[in-house]
This record gives sequence, C-alpha cells and structure tokens, in this order.
Amino acid sequence: MAQPWLNELTELAESLTESGIDQGKITCKHFFSGAAAYVDGQIFMSLSPAGLALKLPESDCDVLMADGGKPLKYFAKSPVKKGYVVLPDKVTGDNEQLHGWISRSLDHVYETIKKESP
Repeated sequence: MAQPWLNELTELAESLTESGIDQGKITCKHFFSGAAAYVDGQIFMSLSPAGLALKLPESDCDVLMADGGKPLKYFAKSPVKKGYVVLPDKVTGDNEQLHGWISRSLDHVYETIKKESP
C-alpha cells in the first residue's frame, strides 16, 4: 500500500516551510506505488520504492547522477522517466541540500508552467 509513502512525502512537504518554501501551494497524493507532490497541478517530486525523485532540468539531473543519483523508473521493466532523477542518499540525508534541490525543482516546474501558458 502507498500510504506510508504518502505520509512521508507529506511530512517532507510540510518541512519545506523551514527553508522559506510556500508549502501551502503543494498537494501530495497517491501515485503508482508511492506518492507524488504537485504544485499548480504539476508533479515536481515523487516518493516510491524507487526513492525520492525530483523533476529537474536535464543539466541538474546530470549533476545529481554524476554524484550518485539514478534515472527514475517506477517499475523494473518500465522506461526511464525523462526529466526526473532519484536523489542520492547523501542529498536526502542533508536537509539543506535536499531543500535546495527541491526549491530548484519547484522553480523548474514554475518555469515550465509559464512557458506552457498562453
């Protein structure tokens, strides 16, 4: 069941206010076998058996993958989810780094939304 993932992701989202991120705009919901965090209807973060993943520009994904991150695959035989990276343990274990990357993810999603708006 995905409830533990949803609980953990919701707690993480609530902790973001400590870094000045407006948690009030974030919604967490069940997603596949885990949970996803949305802002303005767009997913920017997910937590599942695959790990904690963020939606980021390709260049940021490359930086994190060079530092131990992994491409996101929700299921063993599924394709890689482009534009997402599973964060390495050294990032998830450091709140300052983690909140910084989450902030970058939110900025990226907001920019994407702006580009798609008429």
